Amino acid sequence: MVVLATKVYVGGDAGERALDSLDSLVGNDIGALDVEWTTGLRDDGFPSITVTGEDAPAARNVLAEEWGAITPHREEGETYVGTLDSWDEDGVVLDAGEPVRVERDDLGLGQGTPSQIRTRYGLVQHTPLRFVEEDGTARLADAERDRLYDWTRADTGRVNVNSATRAEVRATVNRAGHADDIVTVERLGLLEQSVVCKPETDPPGLLSDIGPHLPAEMLCVVP
Repeated sequence: MVVLATKVYVGGDAGERALDSLDSLVGNDIGALDVEWTTGLRDDGFPSITVTGEDAPAARNVLAEEWGAITPHREEGETYVGTLDSWDEDGVVLDAGEPVRVERDDLGLGQGTPSQIRTRYGLVQHTPLRFVEEDGTARLADAERDRLYDWTRADTGRVNVNSATRAEVRATVNRAGHADDIVTVERLGLLEQSVVCKPETDPPGLLSDIGPHLPAEMLCVVP
């Protein structure tokens, strides 16, 4: 079994759609291997994938590489994934199956309070983020810092969204008449998406138009 580092925190029909979407995505990841799998959900909202078959070890590795894996046995200096759970004036807390606190100076994302940094980089709640633990403290992984810095240095802005699958966000953008104003919808996690705007598209304007149609947190990344 592998526990994926992305959360299902919506209920009812939306939760069922999210799990159906995840099962399809898992199929895309490992369907070519000689395996069978079942998708479940832990009480803490992390999905568990039980894999059987000749290629099960390879399939578990593929899923862990694609999504990150929640494990109680983390090794010092290795990179893991936690979801953004909460923040205060001194740091942020990632959910990696247990709380992992990253202090403000260990975020490595420039000046400002954690709340200001979160807004600047469009980090909606539950976004999966890579981290490393060393000498009893946690920091964002170098690759994660680079990815977020790249967002602010690009020629195009973004609108980041939680509580919706990629298909739901795409459909909302289309319904709002903005299909030609975006490059793509990039998946950050199962229910966290990043709408990549075209250079001439104003991210706050796009957010204003699609916001009423999505019961979600939304943040802009403006280069």
